[in-house]
Amino acid sequence: MDVAEFEAAGLYDPRAPAAADRLALLRWLASRGITIEQMVHAARERGLTLTGLAGDLALRPGRRMTLAELAAEMGVAPDRIDAIRRASGLPPRDPDERAYTSDDAASFRSFMLGAAQFGETSARRFARVVGAAMASIAEAAFSMFMVSIEEPIREARGGELALAQANLRAIESIGLIPTAVEGVFRAHVETATRRLRTARSTPSVDTARLAVGFVDLVGFTTLSRRISTRELAELVERFEETAHEVATARDGRVVKLIGDEVMFVTVRAAAACDIALALVERFSGDASITPRGGLALGALLLRGGDYYGPVVNLAARLAELAVPGELLVTPEVAADAAAGGLRFPPAGRRMLKGFDDPVTLFTVERS
Repeated sequence: MDVAEFEAAGLYDPRAPAAADRLALLRWLASRGITIEQMVHAARERGLTLTGLAGDLALRPGRRMTLAELAAEMGVAPDRIDAIRRASGLPPRDPDERAYTSDDAASFRSFMLGAAQFGETSARRFARVVGAAMASIAEAAFSMFMVSIEEPIREARGGELALAQANLRAIESIGLIPTAVEGVFRAHVETATRRLRTARSTPSVDTARLAVGFVDLVGFTTLSRRISTRELAELVERFEETAHEVATARDGRVVKLIGDEVMFVTVRAAAACDIALALVERFSGDASITPRGGLALGALLLRGGDYYGPVVNLAARLAELAVPGELLVTPEVAADAAAGGLRFPPAGRRMLKGFDDPVTLFTVERS
């Protein structure tokens, strides 16, 4: 490809301020076998860029198939593949678009093996959980690239070619993730098996007796209107890191983080109290935000890696009721954690939204 072809396709303007860097990028893309048609498509399509084109093409290499071609290759109906894809959290694609690869075929075959063993409903439920986790990992990876690689290159005025090459290197490093994820996944299966076997003292197969806690940051919403986006991101990241560190060190599990609130579970109530107290202590020196929380103990309904039921609702209501710096707990938590070096001063009987009768409450403090 010569300069005239790039110019005729509207990809290159020799009068532009960064013309030399654009030409270097186009020649580099061409050297990788990328056609002018692909470049034009990337330049015009919303969500695609020339600097990301090499990485985009390297992300899912190999022969591309339509939905009908993939279904024929696998010997299943197209609507079943489409249903599996939706269950995994992936948006629909045009039936005529060549959007599928051999990797998709392997994933769908794995799903169907799981469905044969555990049933279609259970397999789709699991696919939703896996899809949600993979979406979080994918967005975290993209964010890490933007903050750690793309932003410094832009600040240093590195140009389009440098950015495209960095993007490709980042995509090529994705191959390391499956190996790392498999090891971590097996370790988490081992941990979850131990934790839930210990907690499975209820007659129902889908409930477990656990302590559940909610801790949020009072003042976060007000603070978010006064600080920059970067400062807000750093605060959220510090809260998330602290929550994971504190919960994991005490054999707890962070179930989810929603902005300024963390939900966690533990087998022992004393460990849950220790986690909540540690979070309050870690942020005690920050005058702009103050943690508060609520803890309850009982049978939790387990669904897709999350927990539901009256005990969860009770803990959430206690967190909403607590004042800054306060941790409210139920009598069950106080009784189970009484020998854990903690004190439980009475906090009276309170009416809670969604509960018919007043609930006797305690606060938790270190002895």
